[in-house]
Amino acid sequence: MTSIQPSATQPSAISSSAVEWHAALDEHPARLASMRSYSAVAKGDLDEWLTVYAPDALLEDPVGPSMFDEEGTGHRGHEGIAAFWRLAIEPIDSFRFVIRDSFANGSTCANVGTIHTAFADGGSTYTDLVMVYTVDAEGLVTSMRAFWEPERTMATYAAGS
Repeated sequence: MTSIQPSATQPSAISSSAVEWHAALDEHPARLASMRSYSAVAKGDLDEWLTVYAPDALLEDPVGPSMFDEEGTGHRGHEGIAAFWRLAIEPIDSFRFVIRDSFANGSTCANVGTIHTAFADGGSTYTDLVMVYTVDAEGLVTSMRAFWEPERTMATYAAGS
């Protein structure tokens, strides 16, 4: 995988050097919320991450049944989203987000990118995906739907040395 260099001007909503933004730089509310979400995950800050989400938000990552959500119904509210964090995010040693494009209109944006996950044992994976964020009038995420295929991600697994 070739590395894409970050833009010379990172948006102010990005507070982590582990987020590379190569997409539109306008301050669309859903786009800003997505940037804040990526930054909080990259920093490993659950409390900050929850401030991005409305109290009754729905998170589907990935959309449909998966190892994180056998029923495929998603994770609802701060309690459900925090449970997802403990299951899917907390065990990861580090994340790197590379966002190549972002399409925003109305209260929604769809971001196209790759997430590199590194595990404590040195192993890693790459996930190519589309993440769709919908926000309310206050700019809080009411819905986040990540479209990716677990089997494709697992096929990228590289063991640590």
